[in-house]
Amino acid sequence: MRIREAVLTPVAFADPPLLNVMGVHQPYALRGILQLVCDDGIVGLGESYGDLAFLDRVREAVPELLGHDVFDLQGIRATLERALAGRVVTDQHGLTGGFSARKTAATVFSLFETACLDAQGRALGVPVCELLGGRARDRVDFSAYLFYKYAAHAPDTGAPADPWGEVLTPEALVEEARRMIGEYGFRSIKLKGGVLAPERESEAVLALAEAFPGHPLRIDPNAAWTVATSLRVAEQLDGVLEYLEDPTPGIAGMAEVAARAPMPLATNMCVVGHADLEPALRARAIGVLLSDHHYWGGIRATQALSTVCESFGVGLSMHSNSHLGISLAAMVHTAAATPHLSYACDTHWPWKTTDVIAPGQLTFTDGALTVPDRPGLGVDLDPDALARAHETYERSGLTHRDDATYMRRFVPDFSPNTARW
Repeated sequence: MRIREAVLTPVAFADPPLLNVMGVHQPYALRGILQLVCDDGIVGLGESYGDLAFLDRVREAVPELLGHDVFDLQGIRATLERALAGRVVTDQHGLTGGFSARKTAATVFSLFETACLDAQGRALGVPVCELLGGRARDRVDFSAYLFYKYAAHAPDTGAPADPWGEVLTPEALVEEARRMIGEYGFRSIKLKGGVLAPERESEAVLALAEAFPGHPLRIDPNAAWTVATSLRVAEQLDGVLEYLEDPTPGIAGMAEVAARAPMPLATNMCVVGHADLEPALRARAIGVLLSDHHYWGGIRATQALSTVCESFGVGLSMHSNSHLGISLAAMVHTAAATPHLSYACDTHWPWKTTDVIAPGQLTFTDGALTVPDRPGLGVDLDPDALARAHETYERSGLTHRDDATYMRRFVPDFSPNTARW
């Protein structure tokens, strides 16, 4: 079952003006959709980043993979590593840790691995999770992902109207959570912090705790705080947070906070590759690792990561970026087949209004998704929706994510700094 063709389609979809330490989301988020066409007509689907630098690396690799068997994942990985030797895609928006040639190859491989696993499942008539060793759970929990946000995008961008409105106060944040939980049933709540002064964000978390008793809470300031501030917030939120995510930069800083904080620290910024594991574990810097099959080297690499985490008593969850349905399906199958991945996963799903998969194939109930029983990932492309999303990409003129530059449309002197507070 060999690869006959690989069709890569860049797409864009409307994204609200969500705030983070690096700035504010642009009017459109970018993704790359891969269709891996096999010689028997089966098509496997993959999804990953849509920045031009990443898409160019994928296009560079495609000619080397034609003719490969989709079951030969080791051979495909080795071929990609040779084809992309020394190539580095930089993480320009700064929210997923460092970058390296190894991480670049792992990210490109992940896109192809997902499409290969989808094709394998379709050929064999089984869901992807069965190819990964079977399901440890039938439903995968996700968390409500709350953001501070502006009321609307810059008026000259032509962005679609935003139905969520401005969220800059604890009261508005509680209403945002109430709406999201009411529609999707989420039982865990995560707040993207690093936007307002730490005291104001602590106040918001306490307001959420009062409004939603019994809901596990998290906050992620994307390393915006100093060690001293991180410890002060940790003390204020003792008994309130399930975990505190990336309060301060680097393994050394995280270890200093972890030694005194009353709750576990989580990360997807200071531990972003296998080389980071040994120093972080030795320093006891983290209690929960947020995996991401997009840049950890794929779904099976995430399962291997889970084994390491379990061995060292570190919990496992899943990081999210702005994504569409193919990635969400891949996350569901990964979590379903990974017993130790027991924390509710992150998802940006509620923030988007369009997709490229057929409607109704992924439906949240009580904050969870049922693992698809259909072959492969269990989702199908909507060709018309894919074409519209590609047209949006062409019209947008965007080639990469740049929260900081767009933020200067609102705050001219804005400068993204970690550990600013």
